[in-house]
Amino acid sequence: MSALETQMLCKNFGALAVADKIDFRLEPGARHALIGPNGAGKTTFINLITGRLAPSSGRILLAGQDVTALPQEARVKRGLGRTFQINTLFRGLSVLENVFLAVCEREGLGNVMLRRANARRDLLDESYGLLESLHIADDALALVKELPYGKQRLVELAIALGLKPSVLLLDEPAAGLPSSETAIIFDTVQRLPGDIAILIIEHDMELVFRLANRITVLVQGAVLMEGTPAEIAHDKRVREVYLGERDHG
Repeated sequence: MSALETQMLCKNFGALAVADKIDFRLEPGARHALIGPNGAGKTTFINLITGRLAPSSGRILLAGQDVTALPQEARVKRGLGRTFQINTLFRGLSVLENVFLAVCEREGLGNVMLRRANARRDLLDESYGLLESLHIADDALALVKELPYGKQRLVELAIALGLKPSVLLLDEPAAGLPSSETAIIFDTVQRLPGDIAILIIEHDMELVFRLANRITVLVQGAVLMEGTPAEIAHDKRVREVYLGERDHG
């Protein structure tokens, strides 16, 4: 059983097809990348999976269960986690408070006030443990807005992990980061638990080839091909449409 699957997934805006009969499988524990040129439909595809957009037709399955009609919150409760290209943190709260709120939400305690955190010491300890696992526990009491951007991305990852996802969608986790911080992000992703299936959307091909053991290429809303990093790197069509290369002579 796949961790995530789409079957003939379509999304049309009038006559424009932005997702065109996409068949996709993410295996349990996979490290899978989704790549493609600008305008290929990657963000649309992710928004369909998470429920931010409703498909025109087709199905979305999580662990074999049809979630096509479920709202975003219900998909999260079924194990679907996501980070965003632009982070969505509470910048005026501390790092620990941000993660604690996510863990409380997972437990159905979204109304728990931060001043009562000690009443759920178990959840507070879990939140701190997540920060330790990502090597940012020293920043637990710092306000998010005081952190460099790379560490803010790690906080966002801790929040996603606090929801205990079985499938984690990483939407350009290295976007806007200098190369020194990019390495930290991807080293962290490589250390994530092996039972989490990860789908990463990323423009940096060097990082994609370091992380992924399977790659899907999306072009104009449709799957061009899927394969191993070696197969993708040597495919003529990928070089033409994604890398901008053409054979001459």
